[in-house]
Amino acid sequence: MKILYLSIFVLLISCSKSIEEKCFLKENDNYFKGYVEKEPYTVKQILDHKPDYLRIIDLKKYRSFQQDSLEYTKINRYSEDYWKQMETEFSDFNEKFLGQFYYSFKQTDGNVKYALGANNLGFWLLKIEKDKPSAYFLGLSFSHFYFNKFQQNPIVKDGFLRLEGSLVKIIKVPGLPGHDDYSAIEDGKLFTIDLKTLEQDSDEDGYNDIFEESFGLNPHNKDTDGDGITDFKDHNPLFKSEKNKFTDLYENMMSQHLGMVQEKLKDMSYFISAYESDCEYFQKVNPEYKVLIFSENKEKQPYYVRSTVIFGTIYSLIQKDKNDPQKFYIHEASGGSVNGYSAVWRNGKWVFNLISQTVS
Repeated sequence: MKILYLSIFVLLISCSKSIEEKCFLKENDNYFKGYVEKEPYTVKQILDHKPDYLRIIDLKKYRSFQQDSLEYTKINRYSEDYWKQMETEFSDFNEKFLGQFYYSFKQTDGNVKYALGANNLGFWLLKIEKDKPSAYFLGLSFSHFYFNKFQQNPIVKDGFLRLEGSLVKIIKVPGLPGHDDYSAIEDGKLFTIDLKTLEQDSDEDGYNDIFEESFGLNPHNKDTDGDGITDFKDHNPLFKSEKNKFTDLYENMMSQHLGMVQEKLKDMSYFISAYESDCEYFQKVNPEYKVLIFSENKEKQPYYVRSTVIFGTIYSLIQKDKNDPQKFYIHEASGGSVNGYSAVWRNGKWVFNLISQTVS
């Protein structure tokens, strides 16, 4: 019996050490890991990893990436007139999708309306049929695929999604690490996907199979993490959420910039942020919006995740105060700026103070 108790004690100690190492900074640790430049994919690498459902046809006549992107940049997308025009043109989609996407094309086919949408995760085919909205993730990385902003032909025809565009690579902006631009590596492509494959939702949870496979969800189980909440409604579908003061710390950090969108979040299943973290406290959050949390180990990430630039805001591990056991420090990096906060656990709540700001 003593041996059993000793084994349990050792197991508990080893588990607590694991959480300690994964969630708390050591004294001389940096808040964030250094930025690592990635080599751009070649055409061969892109095609070798091309999903089986995608067919690529070489076009004889086409708009080049340069021609399309230059024409698009001539549009004053910051003018009031432009946004009024977009608001009018896509008012039906904005009403149904609550502004969760950017739109670049619209098509009406009988009683069905289609639009090409994009958010921070990638490209989607948006559909309104009988007043019901649906969104289908394409699973094609914007790090590799560019769809012309000006499509010459209908994007849905004969049961297929058909998008003209190019294969592209990420190029680095000199002097601005982490800031990316794009360059064509092969123009004149027609990308086609069978609509039946694109719209397939095997577990009928609201996300198409391609979305779930791209992000490590189970397309045959509508509740991937087994917490009793369907993936479509679950704000953290890859991990079972828990409530403790350190999950609460991260949840408070994640909610501070939501602004006006906060009141609509319960109806925004496509408003999704992706994060990398091996800290169990972070993995078990239940924030106000939907998150997808992946291991920092690239080999454990789905191919789409590790090959696509989808991570935005980064939260550091937690640093303990040397003198006050209820005081901690945490940093947030986003868009070239880093904010540092002190956080004090007081009367069951966190009290935050901004203590540093840097902009690169």
